[in-house]
Amino acid sequence: MSLGIAIGARVRKSPYFDKTIEDGVTSFSVYNHMYMPTGYGDPLAEYDRLINGVAMWDVAVERQVSLKGPDAEKLARYLTTRDLGALNIGQGRYVPLCDHRGTLINDPVLLPIAEDEYWLSIADSDVLLFSRAIAAERGFDVSIHEPDVSPLAIQGPKAVEVVSDLFGDWVRDLKYFGHREARLQGIPLHVARSGWSKQGGYELYLMDGQRGGELWDIVKEAGQPYGIGPGTPNYIERLESGLVSYGADTDDFTNPYEVGLGKFVSLGREDDFIGKEALKKIHADGIKRQFVGYKIEGEALAAGNQHKWPVKNGESHIGFVSASAWSPRVQSNIGVGLVETAFSEPGSKVTIQTDTEGGDLSATVSKLPFDIPA
Repeated sequence: MSLGIAIGARVRKSPYFDKTIEDGVTSFSVYNHMYMPTGYGDPLAEYDRLINGVAMWDVAVERQVSLKGPDAEKLARYLTTRDLGALNIGQGRYVPLCDHRGTLINDPVLLPIAEDEYWLSIADSDVLLFSRAIAAERGFDVSIHEPDVSPLAIQGPKAVEVVSDLFGDWVRDLKYFGHREARLQGIPLHVARSGWSKQGGYELYLMDGQRGGELWDIVKEAGQPYGIGPGTPNYIERLESGLVSYGADTDDFTNPYEVGLGKFVSLGREDDFIGKEALKKIHADGIKRQFVGYKIEGEALAAGNQHKWPVKNGESHIGFVSASAWSPRVQSNIGVGLVETAFSEPGSKVTIQTDTEGGDLSATVSKLPFDIPA
């Protein structure tokens, strides 16, 4: 069955949209109310570029929520479960956000831009609206808006070579989530050492949406000696690396402890933050589910689940598989998802109720990230 997605004016397009079309994009999803490329027709080539070379991704859907004003830092601290300590301009932090129930509602990176401005580089949920509501209710003196900022990711072991050729060797000294303002042939950017893979790389935060095509072409040309090609946040690699995809791997009840983010929940903070009391109770009671990997038997699975697949022990429903694929490096079908803690130990045997021709498949729970043979 072949399905398509209608391209129209209602859903926003990225500054790189036309270039992705030129370079052969074959599929899109919708993320943060924008079209997001999801493939260029050769998944294994895209995977190989990320693992062994370098890829460029249109990730403009990774929108920024700017908190600006006298109370910007105060609001940033109140929004996240993490104790931020001393904040330094140019050094980002991973900052889970919860609602008042202690449910995870986003897992952005906080980027200190100036003494009175902080960007939340968000996953797929309406943090802009949430932040505005919280700021208004708390009486914070802060302006909240979505700036004209659109990241372009350069990922893979050779990414550092491409980016240092473009900007100079100073990019090699950036710490992870470190960022610095720069210009590239007059194009205003923030260069950040970040990206949604474990293969290393950078994100160029374009600050002029009219110049997306120029930036795409400059990066593409600079990457030619290293075999650069287009790609997208890679489905298989993120499974192998155990990266949590907010919204895909979570549901309306998921708390940070379930998905391995408990180290970013600072219950001992003296100041208040959203969800603090609920998270204290969750921590005291203990979690009921755990984010795990699965090694899945059977014929090689195509990447991607249309639905969350139920995980069973006998007739009992004990969890779900949110994403699965054949892994060339693990040499097995693998998946990730949430399962009841009684079955979360590596080696636990479970049954996965798929919607594929293979029907129910046997699986073994695995630790994350998966072991990659040398």
